[in-house]
Amino acid sequence: MYKPRIVITSGEPAGIGPDACVMLAQTDWDADLVVAADADLLASVAATLGLPLQIEAYDPSKAPQSHRAGRLRVLHVPTATPVVAGRLDAANAPYVIELLDRACDGCMNGEFAAMVTGPVQKSTLLDAGFEFSGHTEYLAARTRAALPVMVLVSGDLRVALVTTHLALSDVPKAITRERLLATLRIVNMDMGRHFDLAAPRIAVLGLNPHAGEAGHLGREEIEVLEPVIRQLRDEGLDLRGPVPADTAFTPQFLATSDVIVAMYHDQGLPVIKHVGFGHAVNLTLGLPILRTSVDHGTALGLARSGKADPGSLRAALALAVDLSDGRTLHGRS
Repeated sequence: MYKPRIVITSGEPAGIGPDACVMLAQTDWDADLVVAADADLLASVAATLGLPLQIEAYDPSKAPQSHRAGRLRVLHVPTATPVVAGRLDAANAPYVIELLDRACDGCMNGEFAAMVTGPVQKSTLLDAGFEFSGHTEYLAARTRAALPVMVLVSGDLRVALVTTHLALSDVPKAITRERLLATLRIVNMDMGRHFDLAAPRIAVLGLNPHAGEAGHLGREEIEVLEPVIRQLRDEGLDLRGPVPADTAFTPQFLATSDVIVAMYHDQGLPVIKHVGFGHAVNLTLGLPILRTSVDHGTALGLARSGKADPGSLRAALALAVDLSDGRTLHGRS
């Protein structure tokens, strides 16, 4: 029987990523799990947390097999310098990037069915000289994807973003007709590809309060959003909007929508993190590979304390397994 081989990048070594990987390994999984990390680091983390862990060197020539609790196949990448829990060190930034590159390239060449990314510390990567605005943008460049689309998933709630890691002052000029057209087409296509929604019901949020109040609070809705929505409706997409963001997340409205498309990061993500923080999943649409991720940061203060919650990594892995195994999550309830 087919077993998807999933690679998990452990992320910032001084944060909770390694902890979550060790905790994740304590459960059986109907997939072959491979963690990209420093094997000695994982062994040390397991000992600190008092969790059993038998580490096996990853051998790509062996057939995938279901993961068994307490064992872990590790794609060993050595850290550049010893890791101290909770203490960032830019010397290990190349290690973090190597984990991503190895996992991404393995997905591109068919070695892995999907990749699941643990949290990284963007400031450390930037301090080390890497151009890194986020996993989404980095992996898009690595895979030469024209436009990645970030979508957060928590149960039946899905929120996609037109723009991601931009200063708020830069958002309006980034929302062009071309970008919005491309984003909505990708959302429509990948909701069908990943969630078996042949005609997803897509709600498009306005940029301004009250969706611009007929132009009195901004003209982006009139000049950009409404023409794009009309054009895509003519192409057969099931779109509603522009919808005021302050009413789109009511239970009654969500019951008639499969995905919400927000214009910027802090318009959509606070809601989904309120609903499912610690258990939400970041899924990247528009890539030639399948990639899911946690919805949280490195939580340096919790590293090696035993108090880290692996719930989001577990949810990200479960989604990656479901999607890569040809199974899909529930579409419409």
